[in-house]
Amino acid sequence: MGAITKNAEAPGERAYRRIRTDILFGRLLPGQKLKLDRLKQDYGVSVSTLREILNRLASERLVLAEGQRGFDVTTVSVEDLREIAALRELLEIHALTESFAAGDDEWEANVVAAHHKLSLMEERMKSGDHSDTETWKRYDWLFHQALISACGSSTLMETHGGVFDKYLRYQMLALSYRGDVAAREHKQLLACALKRDAAKACKILREHIHGGVEHALATGTIG
Repeated sequence: MGAITKNAEAPGERAYRRIRTDILFGRLLPGQKLKLDRLKQDYGVSVSTLREILNRLASERLVLAEGQRGFDVTTVSVEDLREIAALRELLEIHALTESFAAGDDEWEANVVAAHHKLSLMEERMKSGDHSDTETWKRYDWLFHQALISACGSSTLMETHGGVFDKYLRYQMLALSYRGDVAAREHKQLLACALKRDAAKACKILREHIHGGVEHALATGTIG
């Protein structure tokens, strides 16, 4: 979910981001065979560029490269979701603690703004309007990134972003929306940020991540 604008991107980078996004949001399904001729038509780049893109996605564990058999979208499993969630928790709690200690007024304003966007989408979801789930999850991503954005490590931010994306993919596949519970936890995290209460925020974050996992699994769509 990078912030580079389309106009600034080369065609190969633009295609990479489109394919990656289509995997994360479930338009390319787990286990789906990625046929190069079809991808060439859909994404407007050459077969050689597609191979580079798919190998890059394979390094991120979003695509499985099978030698002469080609490429498939990586499958999903309960074990993988739990592993991703555990890694997200480890990274995000460390980054959040560092960020709360270093965050200034500008960081605080960014956190408030990110939460405002997310809360508006959560109200739409709560009302039964699920027509824009992608924007909802993008704002979820942006809020959690804002919380840890003062951690002082671009490597930590980038690593967390990659893990969060994989976690998001499971939520999108399960269409997992926890309603008032998740919205309340987001409000609590915002309150903790404004008070710089990292200890309480870490406790809420653990419950938030674990609750998301169990809710996704309860849909029965991940086996």
